[in-house]
Amino acid sequence: MDIIKEVFLDSVKMLPLLFVVYAVIEFLEHKNNNSSYHILMKQKKFGPILGASFGCIPQCGFSVIASDLYSRRAVTLGTLLAVFISTSDEAVPILITNPSFLPDALKILAIKLVIATIVGYAADIFAKSSYESDNCREKGNHTHFHGNCEPCEHGVLKSALIHSVKIFVFIFLVSLVLEFVMENTIGDNVMDFFKTHTIIQPFLTALVGIIPNCAASVILTQCYISGGITLGALIGGLCTGAGVGLVVLFKFNRSIKQNLFILLLLYLTGVFSGIILQMIL
Repeated sequence: MDIIKEVFLDSVKMLPLLFVVYAVIEFLEHKNNNSSYHILMKQKKFGPILGASFGCIPQCGFSVIASDLYSRRAVTLGTLLAVFISTSDEAVPILITNPSFLPDALKILAIKLVIATIVGYAADIFAKSSYESDNCREKGNHTHFHGNCEPCEHGVLKSALIHSVKIFVFIFLVSLVLEFVMENTIGDNVMDFFKTHTIIQPFLTALVGIIPNCAASVILTQCYISGGITLGALIGGLCTGAGVGLVVLFKFNRSIKQNLFILLLLYLTGVFSGIILQMIL
């Protein structure tokens, strides 16, 4: 009961700031998602860098937009990968609510932006992707998506409140499990093993990141905050965390082989990025 009470109080402290952060994010999504849809569709040479920049905005709305556009070949493979890799879902908002981790949040955004841009342009060079923007409708699209599926009619504040509560529940449950594990002797041994064998961490975090749900980024971020994984392993896991964008890709893109290939590229990017960053950071 002491553990539950302690974790609950620590999680509650984050709730007000979470609401403020998500209110800002919701406002930006309501105002900009539709315009970003057309920007990504029309830009050719700057597709990967623009995709990487849009993906840095928290939540997975832009990964959904990129998946929809790629399924109709309105953007290149490189642009799609750039958005997927730079997407961090809930990691940045959670880190921001912990002031001591704010520098890490900024570092994550900067590093993932660089990785996403490099991989995006490399993919376009090797894949020689082509645009077929004339097959896409230029008008009438309202590709607006919230990270946790709240509909537009809720409005900014209500959507932000619903999302904040959902993420609060995720944080509380994940933190509770981690706290119980840390208090357990077996859990301590497992944590010591991972801390000693850090080379293994990116392989596991990249696998967790593939889970198409915001819970994946919450789990990875809370593990990092609790000291269970390194910053490099966290970034590696977040590189594969495209959120619901992967679900949309598999739903609308007809080529299963292509989808699996994209998934493999994401995983390998996450693993190798995590390993290299562990050596540098």
